[in-house]
Order: sequence, then structure tokens, then C-alpha cells
Amino acid sequence: MDKIWLKSYPEGVPAEIDSTQFRSVTHLMEESFRKYADRNAFVCMDKFLTYGELDQLSQKVGAWLQAKGLQPGARVAIMLPNVLQYPVIMAGILRAGYTVVNVNPLYTPRELQHQLTDAGAEAIFVLENFATTVQQVVAQTSVKHVVVATMGDMLGGLKGTIVNFVVRHVKKMVPAFSLPGSVSYKQVLSEGNGLTLQPAKQGHDDIAFLQYTGGTTGVSKGAILLHRNIIANVLQNEAWLQMKSGGEPMVFVAALPLYHIYSLTVSAFMSIRTGGLSLLIPNPRDIPGFVKELAKYKVTVLPAVNTLYNALLNNADFAKLDFSSYKLCNGGGMAVQKGVAERWLKVTGTPIIEGYGLSETSPVATANRVDIKEFTGTIGLPIPSTEVAILDDDGNPLPLGSTGEIAIRGPQVMAGYWNRPEETAKSMTADGFFKTGDVGIMDDKGYTKIVDRKKDMIIVSGFNVYPNEVEEVVASHPGVLEVACIGVPDKNSGEAVKLFVVRKDPNLTAEQILDYCKHELTAYKKPKYIEFRDELPKTNVGKILRRQLRDEKTEKAAA
Repeated sequence: MDKIWLKSYPEGVPAEIDSTQFRSVTHLMEESFRKYADRNAFVCMDKFLTYGELDQLSQKVGAWLQAKGLQPGARVAIMLPNVLQYPVIMAGILRAGYTVVNVNPLYTPRELQHQLTDAGAEAIFVLENFATTVQQVVAQTSVKHVVVATMGDMLGGLKGTIVNFVVRHVKKMVPAFSLPGSVSYKQVLSEGNGLTLQPAKQGHDDIAFLQYTGGTTGVSKGAILLHRNIIANVLQNEAWLQMKSGGEPMVFVAALPLYHIYSLTVSAFMSIRTGGLSLLIPNPRDIPGFVKELAKYKVTVLPAVNTLYNALLNNADFAKLDFSSYKLCNGGGMAVQKGVAERWLKVTGTPIIEGYGLSETSPVATANRVDIKEFTGTIGLPIPSTEVAILDDDGNPLPLGSTGEIAIRGPQVMAGYWNRPEETAKSMTADGFFKTGDVGIMDDKGYTKIVDRKKDMIIVSGFNVYPNEVEEVVASHPGVLEVACIGVPDKNSGEAVKLFVVRKDPNLTAEQILDYCKHELTAYKKPKYIEFRDELPKTNVGKILRRQLRDEKTEKAAA
């Protein structure tokens, strides 16, 4: 295909990257562990972890897992917020030859059981704050080993003790749980200290991550990310952002959760690759606390979603920070709003570089040039070794300037969906393009603009919400006859979930539905708006017409 976007590349950015320079993600990490052993790799709550310490601790975790008899490729889940244990455990799992299954700690028991069962996870590392969720489902899964961590595990003796006391007894953030046979994170390190990690035989085609993403069938599915997918995307980003390892270490902000592919690749692996320091923020919703953390460091790279940029701008103390060290502010996960981008540039002097990607593309596929001076309104150009095509409904390429489905081909594109060959076949073209479900248009310079969404997916603060899943949960309420779910614009989260409900019980209230959802759905999936109707629009075969409901909202807004 004619790669017209290459003419728009900045000077020094190659058309292709060579991902064969590393055998595996483990190889990439271990090079940095040796090269930057004395540098700080991660920091959380003022406690630093050096590359050398990350090397040693992850070896202990990996050796402990191997001693449990897990076979190569076994799936091990991580259910943690952004704390120092996360990179240690992640590196340990990969170095031992296993596959990481990232889990949202805020999952409900139903959501967690589905993911652990679907992945066939044999072990899970969980923060004690969320252990009660594991307790409710572990017997129905294939998990044999449960490791429980605490907020204070890696913060040092006295500080760790104080933090744990506050979390447990003052803030009461640890619900009671009982997990017989589980072990503590500290016990894993202690036992692992007397064991030797056996180097894993890994190659490009081994699975590094099962990255779960929503499905149009109403349940999440695991995108199979191979070692070569992650290596490729790290090197693609390094080339595009023109980041060079060595010199003064860069400070990456990891405010977005590391279980989210955007943060995992850009805030963790990009930092490790370049010998940077990653600032872990366990609770980015605490904006005042987040701003205080930002004030302590000479931040270089800030990846965030539009809602987080907006929240920072709305904090009075944020504008008082020193932004002289800021070099890259990456926007992804959801559309960056023009107003937010313009305010950000005015306050910080650094533009938001908007990009585009998905869990299925590890994630970055396109990005704006790093030398832009203002908001472009596009998702940028395909990054090195990446091709973007605009396809019609039959999967055929459309002429330049046509509107169609955005499709991506490149070394960062997943190997498929875990145990879902039919879903995989539907998402890929015969010549290897991944069909994103987003509708866009490419201009003659190679820039792509998203104009619509082919799928019904809703994006709330950068997280995918699939209507089928929400509808399935709400429809199970005894007072509900029918339900339809759509996304509506929201100034805080980009989009919000709205329900249209036909009552079975005439006395059913919106409050009762919201309370029901609270126990079945993660916070970002819960409806913000509920509208009761006598009937819902349907096709002649009875399928509810979500698009008609969306169009009604658009027409009312325009009126």
C-alpha cells in the first residue's frame, strides 16, 4: 500500500523499527536492570526502588512461582493498584516464563470470576483491600495460589506499619476476608530468597500478557499480546517520541492504572527501556494528593486521558507547579477535547500529543508529531512499522478521503482473542489488518480523524463499557422488562452510560436500579442517567435499535 504518511514524518523518525534486537520482554527488561542498576526505577509514596532492587526482588517472585510447579506459559493474575509490588510481580511472572493477566482491582465478583476462569489463571497476587472479592469466587476458578499484599509491604519498617494501620483501621479500606492457604507477599519474598530463578526459554511468539477488553457479546475477552507485540510497541514509541536512553533520567508519571495497557506500555515499559523513573500514583482520583506528588519531581512524560487532564486543570494548586521539565504530554484512551487541550497548553506550555490505540494493538497505533504547537483534532500518523487502512463494510480498502472503518496492521497487533477463534476471525482481515470498529477518514498527508464508532462501545474516562454487559445485568433485575444502554456526552468523563428502561414493576425507581448496579458493575460501567419508557424502538425481528436512541439524543441536543 502507498504509505503516504511517511512524507509527514518528523526528521529522524524511521519508517520501520527492528524488534528482533530483543528475544523477549524479559530480555528487554534485564538489559535495563543491568545497565541502570544504581538508578531509581519506580517511586511510590516517597519510597524508591532501584533497577538493581527490581532485578533481585523479581527474581525471588519468579523463583517462588517456579517452585510451585507452574508449567511454562501458565497464567498468573495481578490485582493491584499502582504500588511498588506491581512492577516487581509483573517482572517476576514474565522472567519465570509465565503469562501476566492484568485485573482491575475494582472488579465485582462476577467480573473477576469470568476473567480468572476464562484465562485459566492458576495464581493471583491481590492487594488485601480487594481480597474479599477474590474470596467470593476463588473456589469457582482454577486458581491454586493466592498471594496477598498490603499497602505498606515495600515502604519500610515503621512507615509500612503506619500506612497499614491507617489503611486498615483509620480509613477502613480493608473489608474482612478469609482466604485459607493464601500467603503474604513478604512470605513470597522470604521463601524466594532461598530459591534460584531458572531462566525461561522465551521467544517472540510466546504470550506475555492476556489483556482483557470488553466484548460485543457482553463479556470481556483476552487480547493475546505476544512478547514481540510488546517489544515492538515499546520500540515504536521510543522511535516516534525520539526518546533516547542514557543521559539525565526521564520521569514518567504512572497515574493511569498499570492494568490498563496504555499505562503499562507507556508509563512502565517505556520508562524501563529508557532507564527512567516511573512515579506511581495509587489513587489518581485524589487530585489534591496527585498534585502534591507532581510537585516533588521534575516530570518529563505525562500520559493521561482527557478527564485526568481536565481534573488537573480544575485544581487551583496545579497551575502553581513548575512545568519547565515537561517534555511530552500524551493523550489517549479517549478523545482529547479541544477546550482541554487549549487550556493545558496555556497553563503548562506543553501541548497534548494525542494518539490512538487499543488493547489489541499493545496499544499505540497512531500519534501526532511530538513537535506540534497546537491541538490538531486528529489521532495523528501511523507510527513506525504500522499501516492504517480505511475499509468499507466488506473489508475492502476505500479511496483516500473516504469514510470507513479504521484498520491497523503492524507488529504490535495482537495474535488474536484467547480461546475465541470466531471473534478473532471477525476482527481480522485476510491480509492481517485488525478492524478497530472505529470509523475515520484519512487526509492526503496521512493524518486520520475519528468521526464515529462502528461498535456500540462507550468510553468512560478512557475505559471501555460495552452495552450488552450493562444491559444483561440490568435486565436480570426482577422489576425490569426491557433495557437499552447507550453512551451520552459527559463533560467530566467524555461519555457516560445512559439506560432506557421499560418497567415490569410499575413502582420500580431509578434509585433501585442504581443500587442494583452498584453490586454488579465496576463504578465506571454504572449508569449515570436512567430514562423510563413505555416501549423501546426495535427492528422487525425484535432487536432493540440503540442507534435510534442515540440519534434521538443527538437531535434533541441540536434542537
